Formats: sequence, structure tokens, C-alpha cells
Amino acid sequence: MARIEPDPILGTVTPLQEGETVLAEFRADRTAYWRSHLIMAVALGAAAGVFLMWQGNPYPVAGPMGALLAIGARAAYLASEALAETWRLTDRRLLGPGGRAIALRQVQSTKPFLGSVQITTTSGDRHLIKYQADPTATANRITTRR
Repeated sequence: MARIEPDPILGTVTPLQEGETVLAEFRADRTAYWRSHLIMAVALGAAAGVFLMWQGNPYPVAGPMGALLAIGARAAYLASEALAETWRLTDRRLLGPGGRAIALRQVQSTKPFLGSVQITTTSGDRHLIKYQADPTATANRITTRR
């Protein structure tokens, strides 16, 4: 399987400030990653099959098979990059991949969203902590800390 190396500029880890401590790390979960891609393959495969039947195609099974192969290949290719993402919760900030840093006082809301956690800041920016095993627990952990 191919391994995608992180961008040397965006792949940097945000350093901790003086006296800042890490309280929790939120790593992408392999099971959640594959489950979300399986759900996507089933949903899009069904839609493709229905579309082919509507068009009168004599082989509507080609839609689900194509969706399964395409999404499976995409998932396998991007797995190393997606599963390497780690978010860190400190006593002051939420640090994400690509050098993202969100001050806890700027976090307006955190809510589970399709196996991920959506973070909305007071300025309206949105961030996703993707592929969490328990997105509700992750959201609650961030909410109680802010």
C-alpha cells in the first residue's frame, strides 16, 4: 500500500507554549475510517444502481460494483494520511494537523457529526476532528475543558 507523506509545510506539529500541558490526544480510529468508507460505498453504490436501472441499463449491478471498487481504492490510498491525523487538547488550545491552533476561548460549539466532531469557532471557522471511535465523548471532552 502506498504511503502519502505529509506536506512539509502543513504537516508540521504546532509547538506547545511555555507552561502549556497536553490533556488529551484525539487520534483517527482505523475502524471508524473503514466503517465510514463502507457506508459511503453502500449508499453511493445503491444510488448508482438505481440510476442505471432508471436509465434502462441492462447491467445495473455495475453501479454498486464500480462504487465499491472506486471508494475502496480511494480509502486504501488515503488511509496512511487520514489515520496519521492527531488533534491535541491542551489547557489553553486545541492543536490540529497542519499547524492549526484554536484557543479554547474561541471555541463556540463542538458536536458529533457523522463519526467526526465539528468544531465551530466564534469567528465562524469550522474544523473537523475526523474518524473518532466515540465522537460524542470527544466533543464532551473539549466542551468541558473550554
